Amino acid sequence: MRSQGRARWFGLLALSLGVATIIVDATIVNVAVPAIIRDLGITSSEAQWVQEAYTLVFAALLLVAGRFADRAGRRRMFVTGVVVFVAASVLAAVAGSGEALIGARVLQGLGGAMMLPTSLSLLNATFTGREKSIAFAVWGATIGGAAALGPLLGGWLTTEYSWRWAFGINVPVGAVIVGATLALVAESRDDRVERGVDWLGALLSVVGMTGVVFALIEGRTYGWWWREQPVDLLGLDWTAAVSPVPVAGGLGLLALAVLVRHQIRRNRAGRPALLDLSLFGIGSFRNGITAAAIVSLGEFGLLFALPLWYQNVLGYSAFGTGLALLPLAVGSFLSSGLGAALTRRWGAVRVVRLGVAAELVGVAGLGLVVAPDTPWWAPVGLLFVYGVGVGLATAQLTGVSLREVPVRQSGQGSGVQSTARQVGSALGIAVLGTVLFASLGGLLGARLADQPGLDPAQRDQIVTAVKQSAGAAITGLADDPATAAIAAEARAAFSDATRYAAFAAAAFLLLGLVACARLPVEVEAEKEGPPVNASGREGHPSHTPEQAPGSGRERTPEQAPGSAQEGAPAQEGAPEQGRLPGQRPAGSPTGG
Repeated sequence: MRSQGRARWFGLLALSLGVATIIVDATIVNVAVPAIIRDLGITSSEAQWVQEAYTLVFAALLLVAGRFADRAGRRRMFVTGVVVFVAASVLAAVAGSGEALIGARVLQGLGGAMMLPTSLSLLNATFTGREKSIAFAVWGATIGGAAALGPLLGGWLTTEYSWRWAFGINVPVGAVIVGATLALVAESRDDRVERGVDWLGALLSVVGMTGVVFALIEGRTYGWWWREQPVDLLGLDWTAAVSPVPVAGGLGLLALAVLVRHQIRRNRAGRPALLDLSLFGIGSFRNGITAAAIVSLGEFGLLFALPLWYQNVLGYSAFGTGLALLPLAVGSFLSSGLGAALTRRWGAVRVVRLGVAAELVGVAGLGLVVAPDTPWWAPVGLLFVYGVGVGLATAQLTGVSLREVPVRQSGQGSGVQSTARQVGSALGIAVLGTVLFASLGGLLGARLADQPGLDPAQRDQIVTAVKQSAGAAITGLADDPATAAIAAEARAAFSDATRYAAFAAAAFLLLGLVACARLPVEVEAEKEGPPVNASGREGHPSHTPEQAPGSGRERTPEQAPGSAQEGAPAQEGAPEQGRLPGQRPAGSPTGG
């Protein structure tokens, strides 16, 4: 049993490495795009889809992938996702055209969507009690660290080798993940799942999420209501005066509304459904995913603006920008051990609040130090605090959300939780991007109003160039002595706009901190739970869940799991399963 315990922890490292791979790949391409444009000769529209096709497909399929993992097997789904992701990485590495690269990125999004929610559900099925808090701490710290390491790794590979290695590196890493997962992670699934598949629910979910996430990602580019520039959607020209954004967003919301109605009907009829709505009767799950979505609005949105500021205002290279963001990754990784210790002493909810507060301090502090002449050392401590907060909040908020979710529904719960965070993040980036570039346009226009020898038409042309290039045009202005003064004004305006974006992110985090106040604080710190077997039930694999020999916690089937030990997963078939939405769970201090 002791060796099995060690194997589970090595399995955790394999799952965390898989999560790190998909998070890194979401950011690693950002710094490789200029080299991709030069090498493949693609248009700016194609370059945009190289970045966003991955995010769009990834977000759209999270819920469906999590649900089907409960049926097919969570480890099987995770490993299949790794294989798909690696195969797509090979296709991306050898791509000879923009269309081929975009297609490979779509496949990568599919593989990533299969991996993220299943990694969560495997943790929920493998660990219990205090061990679960530690496992989620490692998982959450990996996400925060990987998000910051992506630009560093991408800059190094692109500069020293080729942008193709930004994808090729996934091949050996993926092989390690597959081998370690098969050897060290036990399979788990919902053995009592009903026959039949809710194909209509899956289709509505994909259509709805695709439309909503597309609108959030592309609103600033194509226009939130009226079309602001020519639209080329993967070779399909959009010529209407109305932007495709409200059309896609409206269709997405309509599909999601129909999905909700469809799920209510199937749940009432007792037919197989994409989502078991009784999950939302669990207070910790309902409040946890709400808090997670709100926190996500401000958690990673600033990582969109900071690299632009480092490169286009301070003049850092892609690799230098990655190094500048390294303190965030260090803080996130170090917080995994700190988070586990604090959770044992204070409980997960208090650690979540501490983490969000640390993020708030770090992000607001960055807003105070951003300037055209900021020294390299000024943001270091704030980025570290920001990273510590991300590691604490992300991990433990995920654990709080899934704490009372029955193991057999882990895939569903993980899919909903991951989708809520992804939509929150997309909305946060959309809002912060709008704040950044709207502020940039207004501030730069005002600064250039009194510039001698510059007529209104020239001023508008410069403002448009700086906005559309996301600040990259500043370098060209600075290189020409005739426009050096204009470049200085552009640096100051971009710095002010970045400051406003940071303060907006801090405001979102403040709302998230308020939302976390609704989470019930545990009566006592999480205790060690019994090991789980391959089906996700408690106890030794050769014994029934009602009796864990030698554990000192034997119980009869009539006892409700978790009433004597907070944090243990719900027993299969216990009254927890049939609890109506809003009903207070047995043994929980509050109803949510």
